[in-house]
Amino acid sequence: MSGSENVIEVVGASTAADPINAVRDALSEAAKTLGAAGCGPQHMTAMRWEAAAPLRFHPSRHEIELAQREVFAGFRVPVTLKRAKDVAGLRAVLQARKPASAPGTDAVYRGYAPMQLAREYSPRFQTDMNVLFKAWSAEGEGFRARFPGLDLTYGPGRYEAFDIFLPAGVEKPPVWVFVHGGYWQASDKNQHAHLAKGMLEAGFAVVMANYGLAPENALANIVAQNTRLLAYLVEQADSLGIDASRLHIAGHSAGGHIAGMIATRGAAPTLRSALLLSGVFDLEPLTFLPMGGILKLTPELVADLSPLRLPAPKGVKIGVAVGSEESDEFKRQSREMATLWGAPESLIVPGHHFSMLEGLNGGALLDLALSLTKA
Repeated sequence: MSGSENVIEVVGASTAADPINAVRDALSEAAKTLGAAGCGPQHMTAMRWEAAAPLRFHPSRHEIELAQREVFAGFRVPVTLKRAKDVAGLRAVLQARKPASAPGTDAVYRGYAPMQLAREYSPRFQTDMNVLFKAWSAEGEGFRARFPGLDLTYGPGRYEAFDIFLPAGVEKPPVWVFVHGGYWQASDKNQHAHLAKGMLEAGFAVVMANYGLAPENALANIVAQNTRLLAYLVEQADSLGIDASRLHIAGHSAGGHIAGMIATRGAAPTLRSALLLSGVFDLEPLTFLPMGGILKLTPELVADLSPLRLPAPKGVKIGVAVGSEESDEFKRQSREMATLWGAPESLIVPGHHFSMLEGLNGGALLDLALSLTKA
């Protein structure tokens, strides 16, 4: 079979009026067809986006880039825009090179063959993901609109920004920082803003952090950026109206990894607690997946950047939680993280990898977050 015969083309379309939702929907549809053809995002070679007003979908727009990453993470290929007057919304045409052979069936990690391991570490493939992400984006924007401290910067990088939500009637409140997930390659603070409600109502200043995304931004630098954010909060505590001597951090998924790395390195002297939610604490299994390549994981990086291979933090309370509907591997990593660092047994909360976060606004997960902040 020639190289050209290995190239397939799939199409996804959306009539959504909002360009961000149109990108989400069209790419999600194309991704399903791509998967049915035996391909993944790593096999893509090019995209063409057709629309009546193509500039609305220009990939340099931050919101459009995030919508693209929401579907394909850091697997980004050149996008060509084409004017097509007959298209209502967006039509996305993807080209991919079909692999010459199917993935092997031999076990590569803890008894899992490649496809089995990929399913264990692919939490996005839930039936309601597109609906949930749209809802979170809308709720997040509505929540943010109530507060003035938006898009403050803690460094010169394009994505080195944060939002801060201050509780009403509390002078110099303690600080609770939330680091979003997205496999270090996707999502942002805006999409998670509404999850601040529980801690805000409990009297905490809540900081929602952004950071540069992989693969353009290396994992080590992502950890460094979030460390700089904490240092900035301490340095600027007076101007921000917070008590940074009472500093707490929480992170979800990739954010859980980041929060764990900051805690174990002791890089934030005033850090009192770290809440690790459905994190990837040992990076080794990712080295057997296409994601490991795009993240440029090496044995040295795995050793240096895996909290499960690093000592427990000193003077920092640790809490670990995971969703009841998560994969065995996510549950295992959380269980082992809690054991290694001497935390209480990892809390199992209702929901899958994403919906479990809604417990931050009420329930056992919020109770755990608050318990960690007690002296």
